Amino acid sequence: FYVTSYIAGALVLTSLFAMALLGPRPSGFFARLAVALGMFALTVYAGLYGVANEAERIAFLAEDLQIEGLLDRATGKLSAGQKTRVGLAKALLNSPELLLLDEPTASLDPDAADWVRQKLKDYANSHRATILFASHNMAEVERLADRVILLDAGRILEDDTPSVLIEAYGRETLEEVFLDVVRGRAQRGERDDAGQARKAS
Repeated sequence: FYVTSYIAGALVLTSLFAMALLGPRPSGFFARLAVALGMFALTVYAGLYGVANEAERIAFLAEDLQIEGLLDRATGKLSAGQKTRVGLAKALLNSPELLLLDEPTASLDPDAADWVRQKLKDYANSHRATILFASHNMAEVERLADRVILLDAGRILEDDTPSVLIEAYGRETLEEVFLDVVRGRAQRGERDDAGQARKAS
């Protein structure tokens, strides 16, 4: 099972000209670039993205994402949280209208994960951007997503807002809904006695 979600607006795939990607596993040239100094890597990506005034943009993101002290270090030697911040700076270089994120807070401690989630939410709200992300962290999905799609082998099992899914399954959290769906314990509209008792209490 996989969860795909988006926030802050309708998904428009024709906005790929302003798209950024953020994921945990670069390959090829990008894997080699990932061990370069942070400033050099961001400068290369700014050139690839056609960012105007790249030095000013990098300086702004470095301050906003609190990575000024990381730009003279090899990104391949940074901690998981530091790599995520530098990766987020790379993804936001061209002020994208669409962000595609793969497990954006994987391997982060709770404090770092919360910080990243808030930054993503602030960016989406301030830029009216769409975020399409894959995650198995249901608390994260419930907090960030306006819409949730539950997939199994490419087949859509559910497609609705977190609150509607929680209500439809008679549960208190999206994680409980996810477990019901994964384990085949219930379908939409089917409420077990425990779920009804929790809601009534």
